[in-house]
Amino acid sequence: MDLTADGLLDAEAQGLLTGLKARLYATSQKVLNLHCVELSKGSIDPKRKEHAQYLDSVCEQFVSQMKARIGAAVESSVGSSGEGRGRKVWGHIGEEEEEISDRVLEEVDQLETRIPELCRGLHGRDGLLGKLCLAMWESTNVPHAPLVVHGAAGMGKTALLCKLAQEMRGVLEGGALVVIRLLAARHPQKPDIDHVLRSVCVQICSAYGLAPPPPLTANTHLELLRFFRSVLADVSQRGNTVLVILDALDQLSDQHHAHKLYWLPADLPPNVHLVLSMDTNSAAFANARLKLASSGSFFEVARLSRDEGKQVMESYLLASQRTLTSEQNGVVLQRFDSTGCPLHLRLMLSAAKRWTSFTPLTHTHLGANTQEMMSQLLLMLEEKHGKELVGGALGYIALAREGLLESELRDVISLDDDVIAEVYRHSLPPTPSLIRLPPLLWARLRRDLEDQLEERWTRRVAFISFNNRRLCEAVQARYLTSERKGRCLRILGEYFLGRWSGKLKPAALPGLSLLLSDRKVPPQPLWFAPGLVNVRKLQELPYHLLHAGLWEELRQEVIGCAEWLFCKSRVCGVSAVIQDLDQCARYMDCTETRLVRDTLELIKPSLDFLEGHMDMSLFYTQLLARLCSLAKPFPAVIGRLCSQCEEWLLTCTEPILIPKCSFLQPPGGALQHTLSGLQGGVLCVDVSVEAELLVAGSDDGVVAVWSLADQQLIHCLQGHTGAVLSVKVLQSSAHCLSLAADGSLRRWSLMNGKELLCIQEAVPVDSAPSSAHLHLSKQLMFVYTSSQVKVWMLDGSDLLSSCSEDGSLVLGVLEDSVVSLCGSGRVRIRNPVNRTQTVEAQLETSTRRLTAVKSVTLPRRGKVFLVSTEGFLYQISRSGKHTASEFPLVPSLLSVSEEEKILTAGSDRTLSLFHIDRDSVDRFLDLHHDDSVLSSCISADCRLLASGAADQLIRIWSVTTGALLDVLCGSDAAITSVFLLKGFVVSASSSAAAINLWSLKYDERHKPLAHIPAGCAHAALTKDADRVFFVRQQSQTEVMSWNSLSGSLSERYAVSAQVCCLEVAQHKRLLFCGLTTGTVLIYPLALPQETLCIPPPESLSRVLCLAVGAREKHMAVAYEDSVCLFEITTRDSFPTVEGPLQAVPLSLLHAPLSSMALLCDLRLLYGTSCGEVKLHDFSSGTSSDLEAHRSRVTCVTASNWGTHALVGSEDAVQRLWALNPLVLDHTMEYKGFFFEGVLCAAFSESDKFVFTGSQDRTVKVWDVSTGNLLFVQYVYSPVVRMVTYRNGFVALSQQGAIIKEVFRCPDHISPDWNPLRNVKAQYRVTSRNRNQDGPQNSVSDLRDFNPAQFNLNLVSMLKAKPSTSCLIL
Repeated sequence: MDLTADGLLDAEAQGLLTGLKARLYATSQKVLNLHCVELSKGSIDPKRKEHAQYLDSVCEQFVSQMKARIGAAVESSVGSSGEGRGRKVWGHIGEEEEEISDRVLEEVDQLETRIPELCRGLHGRDGLLGKLCLAMWESTNVPHAPLVVHGAAGMGKTALLCKLAQEMRGVLEGGALVVIRLLAARHPQKPDIDHVLRSVCVQICSAYGLAPPPPLTANTHLELLRFFRSVLADVSQRGNTVLVILDALDQLSDQHHAHKLYWLPADLPPNVHLVLSMDTNSAAFANARLKLASSGSFFEVARLSRDEGKQVMESYLLASQRTLTSEQNGVVLQRFDSTGCPLHLRLMLSAAKRWTSFTPLTHTHLGANTQEMMSQLLLMLEEKHGKELVGGALGYIALAREGLLESELRDVISLDDDVIAEVYRHSLPPTPSLIRLPPLLWARLRRDLEDQLEERWTRRVAFISFNNRRLCEAVQARYLTSERKGRCLRILGEYFLGRWSGKLKPAALPGLSLLLSDRKVPPQPLWFAPGLVNVRKLQELPYHLLHAGLWEELRQEVIGCAEWLFCKSRVCGVSAVIQDLDQCARYMDCTETRLVRDTLELIKPSLDFLEGHMDMSLFYTQLLARLCSLAKPFPAVIGRLCSQCEEWLLTCTEPILIPKCSFLQPPGGALQHTLSGLQGGVLCVDVSVEAELLVAGSDDGVVAVWSLADQQLIHCLQGHTGAVLSVKVLQSSAHCLSLAADGSLRRWSLMNGKELLCIQEAVPVDSAPSSAHLHLSKQLMFVYTSSQVKVWMLDGSDLLSSCSEDGSLVLGVLEDSVVSLCGSGRVRIRNPVNRTQTVEAQLETSTRRLTAVKSVTLPRRGKVFLVSTEGFLYQISRSGKHTASEFPLVPSLLSVSEEEKILTAGSDRTLSLFHIDRDSVDRFLDLHHDDSVLSSCISADCRLLASGAADQLIRIWSVTTGALLDVLCGSDAAITSVFLLKGFVVSASSSAAAINLWSLKYDERHKPLAHIPAGCAHAALTKDADRVFFVRQQSQTEVMSWNSLSGSLSERYAVSAQVCCLEVAQHKRLLFCGLTTGTVLIYPLALPQETLCIPPPESLSRVLCLAVGAREKHMAVAYEDSVCLFEITTRDSFPTVEGPLQAVPLSLLHAPLSSMALLCDLRLLYGTSCGEVKLHDFSSGTSSDLEAHRSRVTCVTASNWGTHALVGSEDAVQRLWALNPLVLDHTMEYKGFFFEGVLCAAFSESDKFVFTGSQDRTVKVWDVSTGNLLFVQYVYSPVVRMVTYRNGFVALSQQGAIIKEVFRCPDHISPDWNPLRNVKAQYRVTSRNRNQDGPQNSVSDLRDFNPAQFNLNLVSMLKAKPSTSCLIL
């Protein structure tokens, strides 16, 4: 109350107050209510009843009005968010996920509001802006390099680029687009380059109506780089103008080694401009100097002059509605003169605007530079608010990963005992049992920090953060000492754990003993409600637990929690989880963390394809199918994860397949990195050890360059139109050469990826990789084939020689001399540049002609080694001297070690090693393989040898003892190139696009078990999958027996002809092998040394397929002209086969049988390559035709109890037949984008379900009674064989992996269950009407279509068009 000096009411003040109330009530009657209450002694006394009622009424009114306003604001936001579609609640997991374009739009909107503010006070940069605009104008119509703006920190680079964006929007034409990204806007968080490029691409595509990047492209680094460059090229070709501005490039995260600028295009197409800014002292600037050779691409932001600083000061004070005296102006400008830094000036002005006109100059306290000015600011805050409060509040803001909400900051400060002790050092808290930071203290501090803090809005949530990166660094240096930082991180970790929610926390206050008090902090559950995730916990908890040293909590709550991994992958993206685990692995010596991280890396493509819409069942299945084999050796984290996944899957209320083994690619093992970037098979590889570069050429004409230190693709060199035959890195490592089947030889810069030289017709067009060679001497460059040699100067400037060796074979080049061989055995050694220097010598040979098999050059010894078909090894020196010695091999592979001490020769499955003496070679080691040896390499110290074979395995041998040290499995193609390099093995294949890097030092506990080679011609397996039988190639006359428990080859069964088919009698343990000669070989698995034989028929026709009855009493053999029935029995405890009991002749016009099943009642159900389906009864000799398929029948499977049979074909149709009586129950059609056709099937033990393996790389589960599809699982490879196993099946994939799963189906399935929710496909079931007799009355049941997908006819149309999409994930 206003009182006069004598204690009476001030009438004038009362009148003014009454008038104010009347005016407020008149203008705001909707939100104001009148309350009348009689004061007690001039104040409110809550103990009085009427006063308490008044307070309650006011509070209720305030709460109700605030709720109404918040609700109205939310409705307004939802209504304005576009086309009636509301924005998704942050953290909500629902069917509709927020589009990437929505997030980009929000980011662009925030930037648009910040740009005018950031460039408002810019002065003195007109000249630099003009230079930038001129450089862009001059290069508009030609290819050009990006522009780089650089300068010291605080010089105003961000303001300059914001002004550039504003100016260019006004200058450019209407169709032009300006894209700007401020990469330091969310410090201390650093954006990764993928996020930046994805955001830029989406904005450009949205502006010009282009298709945005597909999910797989947007989330795959190399694909995103290709898309980024193709989008820029598309915009350029359309004639549109785009300006992309990326500010603070040095603030990118280390992801993909972004600072090395591998992603940055060195040349931009016309009409496309890219302007970058970075700190002059940063690594990014040093790399930009190396990549962009032209000095005209760099523009320095220099210091401001005194006059320019004065302009900035006047503008700032005018905007702040403040002014300074002339003396104060002089002090500020004097300090500014020493630095010329805009940031320094802004900090001084922030302090100066609080001065009064009478503030003495001695009290101004302006720092001489930016750092001192920040220290002065923090010191002033400490004196006013207390050191602990200031250090705590600013320290927590600096430590937060994504910034802090204001409520979170108050909560965290309330948990800090040091801050609380300082706050209450002079007085006790009002309620000792409840201690919080008084809100007024934070409000006062925040007001004094209004120029240094900002609110960042994300998904309509405001975070508090520093508006200047340098201030954040100053706070970290001043307050976050090692001890205090650890304590603050621990408090943040415990806060996001929810450790003190609802619990009493000890507090030590002055004058009191240890006090337990409630800090009133909220709980931190992972789920706020079903489907609503605690996003703040997902963002912050891993970082704080890791850096606070709370590693056990980290393992329990994050790394070893399957629910956490799923939630964060779904809400924040799997890349965010991988980054968390990367940080954990960097600090923690934990093998399990790395394995979990690698597992998510393997799952990432599936999540990316589904745009993150993976449900929990699919995520848990993926985890279990990859980590199952590692649960026992790593029980603490991985064992716990697998248990959680299995427990959840077992209690799942929906149909589910539960993995019982690791059949998807597991993490760990020797395979460390897969270098991708090529589209075709790798034909040639060269490695520069000094520069740590790997260069490879592919059969699609692309040369790729990787950094071995970073495992990153540096350049993708395109220009060849034929397969790349040879690549060489020059000694300087600055350039490389590539020779291709289009006849061209090209030189490339390894610094910027530009083509420096192109020589056409260097070799004949369409030369084979083995026939064209590239040799470099000190000054010359040789390109030679078997009959032609061309020589250039090393720089490619002059063609010095081009000659054909008529009737001769070029063996190699020794320095500058070409060694060639005539058919008669005469060797010619000559210098093609100086033709007078020629040496000829006659090789000794027992025949008139000498036929060369392989040759290899030894440049250090000055020799060429030649192996002939006559069994001799010739050593030919440069002087013409030669020796001949017997050589026991006809090698397909011949090479020498780096020191030229050991010769390796591969012949079929044997790799032989020879010591190289002066005039002879001595064989000292034979290394035997399971398949043909294709490549080998000896280490520099001659201790280790790596060999690659056709069985897709890399073997590591000891050269001294011949012991097999290791077998590296995980390749999906034959190993045609292998290198040993500093403890690593580099392998490549001519039939695979990737290059693998293997470590020779790894933890063998997580070494994956080897499996049979991928793509075997024929395969069969036992019901418990302990044995797999396979024939790798169609031409092989050998059946391999693989022990899947030990991951090794156990036996070989030699056969007399090519194998046509394999079949296993599961209970009687018999392996049946059908041959092209018509013979059927039978191998008792219990007696591997014994072999039974069914002789071929009189016609000697080949075996087409085999079928064993369900009870294994009979078997059927289908030949080209007949089908025979045999009896399987025993005689003297030895298995025998009697028969044929019956034979059914097939007409010449009958299509060949492709699949069949023998039923228990001696009926044979079979299908043909033309789609015909027939049922033959051996008992009665009758046959009947069933409904035919439109394509080859690939699968005929009978149920275990003989009640049903499934017939599938190469098309999208499969039919389920009831056998007693014979009637068609269901026709099931399933279509995705591509890969139609069923390959195999198996019924469950109860015959209630049927499992099918399809060409589309999925396993499907169908209900036998209704025909409905119950479950679809993507297994990454077509399933080629399937056998019933308990409540599920065991299967074999085309990649050679064994799949073992059980199926769990609840008694009641929800009518809303959609088996296609994780795939992009559809299905239809047509079932017979069971209310009427006969199979003719079929009705189409369309209720099982996935309504979100397209119709079946549209799929058939789409098949004719190429697509980069995968069929199903």
